[in-house]
Amino acid sequence: MTIEEEFGVILRKYRNKTGLSQEGLALKCGLDRTYISLLERGKRKPTINTVFAIAKIINVKPSQMIKEVEDSKLLTL
Repeated sequence: MTIEEEFGVILRKYRNKTGLSQEGLALKCGLDRTYISLLERGKRKPTINTVFAIAKIINVKPSQMIKEVEDSKLLTL
């Protein structure tokens, strides 16, 4: 799994925990719903600003999301 794909899995996990739809998360972050979809499918690389904006809305530290990507056993570099 690529870094982008693993980030997408983690993003989806936290988004689902908050009960937000892709559209709801996108609206609160000032992003497009299709961009959230692309992130969750590992098709786009988020900027650091995007990671921070999303993390704030889903109530998780950006560093926690990155750590989970880093610690993934499925990650291939």
